[in-house]
Amino acid sequence: MNTITLFSIVLTVAAYGLARLLAVRFSSPLTTPVFLSTVMIILVLAGSGITYQDYTPAKEIMTYLLGPATVALAVPLYHNRDVLLKKAAPAFWGLTAGTLATVVSAVWMTKMFHLTEATAASAAVKSVTTPVAIEVARMIGGDPALAAIFVMIAGMFGAMFGPWLLTVMKVTDPFARGLSIGTTAHGIGTAQIVQEGSLQGAVSGAAMGAASIFTSLVLPWLFPLL
Repeated sequence: MNTITLFSIVLTVAAYGLARLLAVRFSSPLTTPVFLSTVMIILVLAGSGITYQDYTPAKEIMTYLLGPATVALAVPLYHNRDVLLKKAAPAFWGLTAGTLATVVSAVWMTKMFHLTEATAASAAVKSVTTPVAIEVARMIGGDPALAAIFVMIAGMFGAMFGPWLLTVMKVTDPFARGLSIGTTAHGIGTAQIVQEGSLQGAVSGAAMGAASIFTSLVLPWLFPLL
């Protein structure tokens, strides 16, 4: 591991830790740790002359750790299994409605602005996790790179404004909050909502996985109809 890679890893961890502290002290969508730490990292890298190519090895190491982190979501799922089973039916209908709404609204917005069919296909998968989004985008004629960008934007905005918007709308039930964020903001939103509590994190993680499966099954035949 070279010096730049080590520096990039330390920078990323430190920026996220600092962003977490600031989020506790100054609660605001703009202090959401995922967003604020991203801004800090970009500013430091730009100021130090470290390019994205230089940062890539560090990114790959940290991305590898996403696997164990995702598996770790099974722990809160197990601890909250009784609640999940009890509310499985309403959760199914809520997830179905939420997933269809994100797909339809994304496609209709791209058509409203007269964007290309490939852009519409790429936007349609914005609310599922990146690996699934890339593969489904390919299946329906989208651009995988553009799909990944839409996924990142949806996750970032979901993490920043999702919990705040739910609070404004007086949605206080932990189960409903987790289901909403997991359905629309995948892993980035889940990383944010889990800070509210283990139940929110468990439901969001389950919704993220279920939404990905549902989207991959439904979108190939639904997209041509839109």
